[in-house]
Amino acid sequence: MTELKRRPLPHDFHPPVQSFTLTSEDVESGGTLKDAQVYAAGNTSPQLRWEGFPAGTKSFAVTCYDPDAPTGSGFWHWVVFDIPASVTELPVGAGSGKFEGLPEGAVQARNDYGSKDFGGAAPPPGDGPHRYVFTVYAVDQEKLGPDSDASPAVVGFNLRFHAIARAHVIAEYEVPAEA
Repeated sequence: MTELKRRPLPHDFHPPVQSFTLTSEDVESGGTLKDAQVYAAGNTSPQLRWEGFPAGTKSFAVTCYDPDAPTGSGFWHWVVFDIPASVTELPVGAGSGKFEGLPEGAVQARNDYGSKDFGGAAPPPGDGPHRYVFTVYAVDQEKLGPDSDASPAVVGFNLRFHAIARAHVIAEYEVPAEA
């Protein structure tokens, strides 16, 4: 295993919380991301479905994070929160930035591309496989607090104190070195 694989996940720094089940028709945990979730190919957020979260859940947040990006701080591909507790699935393309497929009231914060949508995988050629961590957080309040101009770090700060459970799927993607 390379040094690249030893980089921590964002929730490794948060207090332990209950887990629940997250599944996807588009992302297989331990598998390779499909072209649809790659920036230059499809740039489409995957379908996600969750169940088994605590009864006290008042809303959800969804993130996609690459801990292996060569930035020193990883790379946030998607940040959406204030998803009502009655919603347990996001369809393919919900993160398009047009809010189609996102429930009313959901907030998409800017990602590290600087846009308020899902930005697909785009690791540097030859950098090896990167992990893409799709996480759903069960939140103890209906409104997390930040607005859509918040950075992923500010959203993560709030999730650290308000997540009561979380679930994730992790897939990899790499771009071979240029010949």
